[in-house]
Amino acid sequence: MATILKLVSHLVDSQYGVDPFRRVKGGFTRGTVPNEVVNLSFERGVTPMAAWREHFGLTQAEVAARMGITQAAYAQMERVKQPRKATLEKVSAAMGLELEQLRW
Repeated sequence: MATILKLVSHLVDSQYGVDPFRRVKGGFTRGTVPNEVVNLSFERGVTPMAAWREHFGLTQAEVAARMGITQAAYAQMERVKQPRKATLEKVSAAMGLELEQLRW
């Protein structure tokens, strides 16, 4: 029975383009922003970029490495309240998000 459930889950994820890691980790579907991320941003006063990073359990150095930049450069990007579209595109690609998920 468990094998059948795994197969069905995989087929649904594949059909709708849901990354199983993100589905399990954050409990959200593509294009949405989980409550936990919104709460992190508003309660702690961090940017959406920082909230997503913390939600995924990543360090600034890990995201920076995915982008091919230094941790210090990424830290500056993360502090900006209204980052440029090009910055959001790079960060969203590094975190496996859609651009709109970082722009709110």
